[in-house]
Amino acid sequence: MSNILDAASKVKWERAAAAKRAVLLAAAAYGIKTLYPVICKQLRKNPRNHRGGENGSARSLLNHAGQLKTSPAVNAEFFRQILELGRILFPRLVSRELGLLSLHSVALISRTFLSIYVASLDGKIVKTIVEKEPRKFILQLIRWLLIAIPATFVNSAIRYLECKLALAFRTRLVDHAYRTYFTDQTYYKVSNMDGRLANPDQSLTEDVMMFSQSVAHLYSNLTKPILDVMLTSYTLIQTARSRGASASGPTLLAGLVVFATAKVLRACSPKFGKLVAEEAHRKGYLRYVHSRIIANAEEIAFYRGHKVEMRQLQKCYRALAEQMNLILSKRLWYIMIEQFLMKYVWSGSGLVMVAVPIITATGFADNKTADGQTNVMVSERTEAFTTARNLLASGADAIERIMSSYKEVTELAGYTARVHNMFVVFEDVQKGVYKRASVTTATGSEKKSKPEMHIDGPLEIRGEVIDVESGIVCESVPIITPNGDIVVSSLNLKVEEGMHLLITGPNGCGKSSLFRILSGLWPVYGGRLHKPPPQHMFYIPQRPYMSMGSLRDQVIYPDSEEDMAARGLTDKDLEGILDIVNLNHIVTREGGWDAELDWKDVLSGGEKQRMGMARMFYHKPQYALLDECTSAVSIDVEGKIFQAAKDAGISLLSITHRPSLWKYHTHLLQFDGEGGWRFEQLDTATRLSLTEEKQRLETQLAGIPEMQLRLNELCKILGDDSVLKSSLECA
Repeated sequence: MSNILDAASKVKWERAAAAKRAVLLAAAAYGIKTLYPVICKQLRKNPRNHRGGENGSARSLLNHAGQLKTSPAVNAEFFRQILELGRILFPRLVSRELGLLSLHSVALISRTFLSIYVASLDGKIVKTIVEKEPRKFILQLIRWLLIAIPATFVNSAIRYLECKLALAFRTRLVDHAYRTYFTDQTYYKVSNMDGRLANPDQSLTEDVMMFSQSVAHLYSNLTKPILDVMLTSYTLIQTARSRGASASGPTLLAGLVVFATAKVLRACSPKFGKLVAEEAHRKGYLRYVHSRIIANAEEIAFYRGHKVEMRQLQKCYRALAEQMNLILSKRLWYIMIEQFLMKYVWSGSGLVMVAVPIITATGFADNKTADGQTNVMVSERTEAFTTARNLLASGADAIERIMSSYKEVTELAGYTARVHNMFVVFEDVQKGVYKRASVTTATGSEKKSKPEMHIDGPLEIRGEVIDVESGIVCESVPIITPNGDIVVSSLNLKVEEGMHLLITGPNGCGKSSLFRILSGLWPVYGGRLHKPPPQHMFYIPQRPYMSMGSLRDQVIYPDSEEDMAARGLTDKDLEGILDIVNLNHIVTREGGWDAELDWKDVLSGGEKQRMGMARMFYHKPQYALLDECTSAVSIDVEGKIFQAAKDAGISLLSITHRPSLWKYHTHLLQFDGEGGWRFEQLDTATRLSLTEEKQRLETQLAGIPEMQLRLNELCKILGDDSVLKSSLECA
């Protein structure tokens, strides 16, 4: 009779298990049928909502000055960019970065196995409590405390290696970026010839840092959770099967819940990549405005323009705050949905997934012993429940981190797009490919009347630059600005060694532009240019740059002390150079050659210009390009410097408006400001006499308008006509 009852109970139990499975399958099918149309509808609406509903200012993402016009997203372009940057991060198979990555991976794997072991240990501790065995409880507790030592070390090592990996990635990117940035004057061309990078300093510092940290953190946040999910799932399934329970129901439920959560979060997720990239852009622009105020503080103070600058700063900050508030509001609702699904829905599903195998498992059922007593499996069920709950919590946390990482991946897409775009711009600029928005103030009628004075579209570099030992020859070389404005359509001149060229003309006629072409800063868009190598030409601007360093460094710039020693020069030679430009007194005044000060503030305007001329005497180039570089120097000292330069065999190409310097030049290049030019030998005496006559006539004619007005007033008062007026009418 007992055998019949046992058989009947088993059949009843199998029927109950089958019924539960059927209920689970029916619930899963109903859930899919209900959620699928809603999710599909949301997915169809989502792109339009993001395109039209996002903040209007966010639409201008990186569109400033020709930057990226497409929104960064997790797509094929993102993976292509990350792969190209990966070649920079790991330049070879055996590298420091790969070693750190391997150690980091070992630490992550170790932490996963430790988590599984600790979960099983927790179950055993709970079992000893239920069985009321204090001795076993103390032993298990000691084991639990001992395992905490390597566990805490592994946790600390994971954070340490993640930071070291981020720093190694940043170092690799910065080294590559600096090498590229300072090759072929890229640092100049990026800001002045190309308009795609509005703030290169932002890209080189914060963008690279955020990209490196994001990559290292994302690797940690994806590798360990994926491994956790795999190992915990395997452990749970094997435990259920070993106790005679079926793992198909809980596995199906887990897959359904995770799939539904992923779909809902994907549908509700804002475009964090686009939002974060726009935030980085606005941060960079705010920093740029700050640096602009610092660089021009004196001029702003003279004009008392602090209110205008403050309004500009406030406007930039408000734009940044608006973008940050937009991101915070998007995250508020997204995180609320995320927490509801992952914390509460998953917890409820987890309890079902843990309870079903324990309830249905034959290995946990109470059974009778040989003496007829019932063997209650409470402690085993408690141990299994505790272990499974801990493992399931670990797996759920891992899945939560994987799904939460999608938001981090989209943010990484924004950083990746900015860093990749920076390197693309650097490479394009080095190849002579410039992209810049055309800026012109001409009206429509002016454009129609002179269409040949501006080039629309990309500029093609068709000119040829040939390095020669001596002499400067321009053969049909146009002077074209980066915006496409044609200043001079074709320039032909020949400056031989020993010639001294004076360059004159109105503002904007192409004087400084010619120097930029000769120095290699601007490309030669047509014709042929023969010139000496850059080391034989030295350009001195109106406002010389004062570098950081000692007084000696200011004279020998851009050489170092090692370069100076290689030239065979000493501080005594530098004193002789300073004596030529009347600056010998500053050595004693500022505390010697090794004094390090902020020289741009210590030296006056005239002293800085004379320091620029001192650099010319130090380098002794074949040709010196002087762009109003002595405008703040007295005439007598100026003449002494020019004469010393001629005596040193330096050919001068000077832009100056001082007639006192004409006598130090042999030839004249005169621009008329309308695209025309004249190159001829300079007759200083004739030019000076003509200039004096011009000034005398200007002085005499300056009073004529006032005299004419007074004459008209007198005629009105007297009621008479002027004899001069009558004669003019007859004429």
